[in-house]
Amino acid sequence: MKKRNETKAEVVLTGDRTTGKLHLGHYIGSLKNRVQMQHQYESFVMLADVQALTTHFNSPDQLRHHVRQITLDYLAAGIRPEKCTIFIQSLIPEIAELTVFYSMFVTVNTLRHNPTIKSEAKEKGYKDLYYGFLGYPISQAADITFCKATLVPVGEDQLPHIEQTRRIVRRFNQLYKPILTMPRALVGEVPRLVGLDGKAKMSKSLGNAIALDATFAQVQESLKGAVTDPARIRKSSPGYPEICPVFSYHQAFAAESADEIAQGCRFAKLGCVECKERVARRINELLDPMRATRAEYDARPSLVDDILQTGTAKARSVAKRTMQEVRDAMEISYF
Repeated sequence: MKKRNETKAEVVLTGDRTTGKLHLGHYIGSLKNRVQMQHQYESFVMLADVQALTTHFNSPDQLRHHVRQITLDYLAAGIRPEKCTIFIQSLIPEIAELTVFYSMFVTVNTLRHNPTIKSEAKEKGYKDLYYGFLGYPISQAADITFCKATLVPVGEDQLPHIEQTRRIVRRFNQLYKPILTMPRALVGEVPRLVGLDGKAKMSKSLGNAIALDATFAQVQESLKGAVTDPARIRKSSPGYPEICPVFSYHQAFAAESADEIAQGCRFAKLGCVECKERVARRINELLDPMRATRAEYDARPSLVDDILQTGTAKARSVAKRTMQEVRDAMEISYF
């Protein structure tokens, strides 16, 4: 039997908060890359249900549904359980233990001044920060270090969290024993997909996204209502594709024909209706095989359960080893 990490030098930790189904923005921003990375690295994909509670603590009943739906999203997109470890965060108690230990040497001021925390708190209108929300970066450090991840794919807005993890690793290794692995951020070069409303990135909470499990008709209907170049009132008017959200979908899902679309828009040869119909067809071509794969897994709920149980058991085994090393380093292995 091959030992863990014997053939793959790098360990990757990725995941999603289980607050709702994934959408095209997730696919372009992370899922597509994860499918490729699972063949290159030892990959852990986390269903972050504990972190979902930092903002959805008053609706825990939704977690079970979202955990399953996001798992189906993963499998439909091409994440393969034989290639990576899909696991449920709350079922790894060692992550909670590490969070407690790390919190002993992270100051409250450090957390309060974390730019990502400040930005999210402002966005959600939080005046008083809950302990779990404020301590999110510590919990994330535990997620990353339990499996000794060396690479963490993130957007630029998450870089402060990764830097906080690096500070925790450095501090722990200095205080006790150098057993924790220093992670590196892997910042994606793909720009965020703008929402259908043209005002912000695609977001499940803003309702401006196309879900990965959207039907053929839902994709078409969603694109019909998408915001375009506000200055282009009629087909005979020249447009400015660089400010049109729908054109960004052409760039993301039909890059080979994006120049043709741009020229048709600029010289009033292509109307917005046809433009939307063309990109809708390309998106549906992308989603068609995902729909088929999703339906296969959805029809076999016991198989999905087995994938989650097997992945979580593997992650738990890794976490136990790390936790024992941590206790030994801190000299609190009493027996």
